[in-house]
Amino acid sequence: SSSSSSYSSASTQSPDRFAESKALAAHYLKDNIDGVQAIAEHSDQTTQQFVTKQAESIAEFIDELVQRVKPGLDKAELENELKATIAAQLKRRSPAGRCSEKTEADMFNSAVRFLKWLCPGSDSTFSKTNEKHIYPCFVELINFVAELVVRPLLDQQPTSFDEKPKRLIRSYILNNAKSDKAEDKHYINMALKCDTLNYTMGDNAEYDEDSYLISEACLKANDEWSDERPNYPCIFAVVEVQPNSSDAKMQDGFSQLVEHSKDVYRNQHNRHFIWGLVSGGSEVKACVFGPNFLLASQFMDVTSTAGRLELIRFLVNWSFCEPSKLGYDPTIRYNYKHECFAIDMVNSNGQMLTQTTYYLREVVVIAERVFGRHTRCFVVGEQPPSLDENSDNSGDILIKDAWPEVSGSAEDDMRDESRLLKRVSDGLAGRSEFNGLYPKYISGGRMQIQNAHGDSVDDTTRTILGDTVWAQLGDLPLRAHMRIAMSGVGEPLESVQSIYELVVVIYDVMRCHMGILKHCQILHRDISEANILVRRDDTGVHGMLIDFDHSIDITDEGYAVRTEGAGTRPFMSINNLEDNSTKRTALDDWESIIYILCWLGTFGWNRATQPSGSVSKMAIASWNDYDEMMNANSKRRDMDSSRIFTEITKGFNPNIPHISAFKKFVNGLRAVLIDDHDDPDMRGAIFDKNIIPEESDTDDFLEDEYIVRLDPFVERAKHWESISNSLLAKLETYATVCKKRL
Repeated sequence: SSSSSSYSSASTQSPDRFAESKALAAHYLKDNIDGVQAIAEHSDQTTQQFVTKQAESIAEFIDELVQRVKPGLDKAELENELKATIAAQLKRRSPAGRCSEKTEADMFNSAVRFLKWLCPGSDSTFSKTNEKHIYPCFVELINFVAELVVRPLLDQQPTSFDEKPKRLIRSYILNNAKSDKAEDKHYINMALKCDTLNYTMGDNAEYDEDSYLISEACLKANDEWSDERPNYPCIFAVVEVQPNSSDAKMQDGFSQLVEHSKDVYRNQHNRHFIWGLVSGGSEVKACVFGPNFLLASQFMDVTSTAGRLELIRFLVNWSFCEPSKLGYDPTIRYNYKHECFAIDMVNSNGQMLTQTTYYLREVVVIAERVFGRHTRCFVVGEQPPSLDENSDNSGDILIKDAWPEVSGSAEDDMRDESRLLKRVSDGLAGRSEFNGLYPKYISGGRMQIQNAHGDSVDDTTRTILGDTVWAQLGDLPLRAHMRIAMSGVGEPLESVQSIYELVVVIYDVMRCHMGILKHCQILHRDISEANILVRRDDTGVHGMLIDFDHSIDITDEGYAVRTEGAGTRPFMSINNLEDNSTKRTALDDWESIIYILCWLGTFGWNRATQPSGSVSKMAIASWNDYDEMMNANSKRRDMDSSRIFTEITKGFNPNIPHISAFKKFVNGLRAVLIDDHDDPDMRGAIFDKNIIPEESDTDDFLEDEYIVRLDPFVERAKHWESISNSLLAKLETYATVCKKRL
């Protein structure tokens, strides 16, 4: 899809980001789910049995330390008891190796800290309801467990590669937790980081077992990691601590996880899902975030033997499980030899599956939200890039990676974007007038991953969560990991250099849109600024329409739609916002084009066209309302008449060159869609016209059954083809003039 950039339009801004995170947490949270921790278990049963024994031995070690904390012991006696216990336990374990970080004295100091949390009342200065007291205890407990993971009991040594830990999970306190000021919800408190164990990589290997965990930014940021400043490319999971486990405080904790996980997704392009921990006093919950879920486990009380065992087993599982169980994509991995990422592509050919590997050149779209399709786009090449700085390493293939809702198996899913894009490519083949205006399908479909036994399974949210958890989620829509390779790489819309270029680009996009509808019977349904690219060649500037994830086959009776909605909020048609029964036609996408043009005229499309003053009080701001019905009502009001619509165009940025002509252009398109109809029932946008049947008497008029409410959008949908042709002709007229002025 489109390229990411430093410019962020008003459509992506929120007046209170944490308020949005809180609303998202409340909407997606499913609490007290059994089996959340088991998602991180190794898929090989024999290996998991070994891992469980390791966890139990660590829990027993810590239980023994807890038992040494007895009422009446003075400080010196307690210290001697703890030191003796640690010394005795370490003699039963493997000696410290190159992966160990703690000496025996270090482990004693760690134990002294975390026992304050595990043993209430052991330290009169410690409060288990004080977040600042809990953070260092939580950190020390996690790091203590990590140290013991690489120092197993002498009679529980690994006998195979799978029984060796692949990584250590270490914890760090970050800036906000050290501050004396009141907690700032916009800053991260505590983070977990995966430290890969180097023995997993051979001297000449191109990949290591955990190469999935490394992002390009993390390679650069690792040396800069500090307790003062988190490097989101390196964060495995976020931890939030609340003073108690009340519903309100736990909700705050979940909301903060949502807030910080956005930045993890934004910086890590190989994340399927994200783990998190929320502690309410001494009670801890494991959390997992996916495209359409936030699941929280039952409480694990660290002051109880059972609760500690559950938490420790969970932490130890993370050190042994497959990278996919950590939330990393096993089909994107770092290639050390060529110093780039390799991305696997599954090519569907009937029942045969083959695999092609592409090599990353550039990440052009990032996943910026915790929930949703998590769309990412990569520019890739078929060969690894040259390490010669003077070589041309540009890529000519675009890979789109996303998690859309799906129905049934890959073979039966008629909403599969790869299938629709292939149909577009086939339907427009040989029609040179559309060359370069749409991406051409190369390969793709539903991705698969291999389990511990080498079996390939569809990469879906159900596969991630497992049957036990999935059975508790009711009617949660299934999402699948889709990846498509296509030819045709363009620039983002922000690269447009003038109003003239913008009009030409929009004309190409809608010309292509109507061609796809006519020749392929596919309706796009997600016209947005992100789905319009700019392409330049010797003949000039052109537009490209991309992203067919929400498209539908208009020959499919009933126009099957996704329950996740269609479109980007400020640009969604009124029908889609209202989720009504009106037939979806090309007019919905033409309506979206008008909203896009208004948005760009007001907020600009790059920094050069961005307004200098505040735009929050403009009428158009209501088009970004999270309440979809309020959003729809605002658009009905604003689109109803040319007089009211003028209030929208009055807000266009006067500093954009030729903005007056642009206003005329946008007003003209709206008039063709809304006003220029002989039938008065087709005019306007307000849904409040009443007709009294001629045979009705006055008394009957007062009863609802005799009132027929006509929606002009319904009436226009009956004539969508002729109105669409008029709109395209109008747009062509403007584009012809603009081309001459370029």
